Amino acid sequence: MTEKRLNKFREVISRRQKYLTVVLENLHDAHNVSAILRTAESVGIDKVYLIYNGEEKFPRISKVSSASAKKWVELVKYNSVRDCFRDLKKQKYKIYSTHMEEDKKNASLYELDLTKKVALVFGNEHRGVSDEAKQMSDSNFLIPMVGLVQSLNVSVSVAVCIYEAMRQRLNAGMYGKPAYTKKELEDKLTQYLNR
Repeated sequence: MTEKRLNKFREVISRRQKYLTVVLENLHDAHNVSAILRTAESVGIDKVYLIYNGEEKFPRISKVSSASAKKWVELVKYNSVRDCFRDLKKQKYKIYSTHMEEDKKNASLYELDLTKKVALVFGNEHRGVSDEAKQMSDSNFLIPMVGLVQSLNVSVSVAVCIYEAMRQRLNAGMYGKPAYTKKELEDKLTQYLNR
C-alpha cells in the first residue's frame, strides 16, 4: 500500500461520525439500500442499521451497485424494531423517524439538532415506517416540501436528511476532530487495511 493511500484512510477514518446513524426498516429495493449506503459513507457514517422483521428479506447488495460503499459501512441487522431501538437507546441515541402523517407535533428536519447522538429512521418504500417504529421513536419529523408532490424516493429522503446533519456537524466543527478514541481509530485503520 502506498503512503498516499494510507494517509487517505487515516484522513477518512478521522472524520467518521461515530454518533450519527441511519435505520432502514423493511426496505425491499436493493438499489435504494445501495444508494443509501453510498450516501451514508460519503458523509462519514460508518454504521447503518437494517430491520427486516419477516415481511421483507435482507436485500442482496452487490458490490458493483453500491460502488463498494458496503465495504466501508458496517451493516447491523435486526429482526425486530424493538431489539434495534432498545440497543440504540442503551447507547443514548435520540431516535427520529419520518413519516407522512399530518400531525402538528411533527418537527421540521431543520428544527432537529443533528449534532447529538442521532439515529434517523426511514421505512418501507410503500408503507413508510411501521406503527411500532413511530411509537418507539423519540419524535417524528418531516422534510419540508412546497410542491405538489408530497413524497420523495427513500434514498433521496435519506440523502437530504444526512446532508443536513453533515451541514450542522461541519458548522459545529465535528469533522475537524475525531469522535473515536485513538485506540478505536487504530482498530478501524486495521479493519480498513484488511478489507
